[in-house]
Amino acid sequence: MLAATFAASNSSTMNVSLAHLHFAGGYLPSDSKDWRTIVPALLVAFCLVGFVGNLCVIGILLHSAWKGKPSLIHSLILNLSLADLSLLMFSAPLRATAYSRGIWELGWFVCKSSDWFIHTCMAAKSLTIVAVAKGCFMYASDPAKQVSIHSRTIWSVLVAIWAVASLLSLPECFFSTTKIHAGVEMCLVDVPAVAEEFMSMFGKLYPLLVFCLPLFFASFYFWRAYGQCQKRGTKTQNLRNQMRSKQLTGMLVSITVTSAVLWLPGWIAWLWMWHLRVGGLAPPQGFIALSQVLMFSISSANPLIFLVMSEEFKEVLKGVWKWMITKKHLAASESQEPPAGHSEVLPDNVPSPESPTSIPEKEKSGSSSRKEKTGKAEIPVLPDVEQFWHERDMTPCVQDNDPVPWEHEDQETGD
Repeated sequence: MLAATFAASNSSTMNVSLAHLHFAGGYLPSDSKDWRTIVPALLVAFCLVGFVGNLCVIGILLHSAWKGKPSLIHSLILNLSLADLSLLMFSAPLRATAYSRGIWELGWFVCKSSDWFIHTCMAAKSLTIVAVAKGCFMYASDPAKQVSIHSRTIWSVLVAIWAVASLLSLPECFFSTTKIHAGVEMCLVDVPAVAEEFMSMFGKLYPLLVFCLPLFFASFYFWRAYGQCQKRGTKTQNLRNQMRSKQLTGMLVSITVTSAVLWLPGWIAWLWMWHLRVGGLAPPQGFIALSQVLMFSISSANPLIFLVMSEEFKEVLKGVWKWMITKKHLAASESQEPPAGHSEVLPDNVPSPESPTSIPEKEKSGSSSRKEKTGKAEIPVLPDVEQFWHERDMTPCVQDNDPVPWEHEDQETGD
């Protein structure tokens, strides 16, 4: 009993001594085995669901781009899916490993680059949402203008998004490192006294530049796109474009709102940790872990929203369904045919049972011979010709064998 009380007091003292530390890389030392099990399990589940969903989205968008000219909105949605897939493949497994361990075992490089890579992908997603909101407004106001964007412009926008996102999160990479604290190696944010003012300003401006301002501009463009969708069209093509722009706006607004709601607890924990005073109340470990799990759940929620609300996905799904039905019918028809080894070869002169004139071959041959005889009997023979051949048959064949027929002719004439 005394040993348990001493261990509990020792762990509580450790938690108090670690409360003022700013951990990085997803490392969060916890004495609770439940947290070490639940958090990695949730991250693995989100990895599996998001990996499959994002692969489906990427496949559909690449199929659409292969069939026709790639559009700006499709390219930006593809950029979102690639950022989500990168987070689920490279960051979520490392974060799950860091939560399951009591000490940091992933090395110096992972500690230094983990938070930078995560926030680079998240910032790229946030800036991409602003660009896709602008493209949605362009499509709602003039579909031809949005479609006519050149591919070089699309590539320039994507490169600019990733360049700005990687530069904004560089300070995290500079000040994250591994340190030995209380005899245990930990991944911490170690800010020197010279850079404290700069990092304090960074802690305030970074959420504003990456979360608040992009959300504001995206909401502004979506509101204008929704206003364009409410205008009545006079032609059939305009009505069709209006319906498509409504569906597109609804899907993109759903993705934006879901991302903002699931990312908000992470920014609350961020501001709490970056502005924690010495001796102040630290955020609970459960809240920090939950906020990071919700941040990774965005990568699973976005592809599900796209797959449910996208018209392209429904068209591809219908095509796959038709192909499966056709293939099933073909397989059934092939299974009904007799195998090649057990099939009985019927002769060509045997009629099929479905034929109304199923006549045996003997009857056919008899009838054909009778037809030939009647055909010959019907040919008329002249009487003079018949008498000639009759007299020729009745005369003896001596004269035919006489070597000197002219002598007999002279005798006959003398007589």
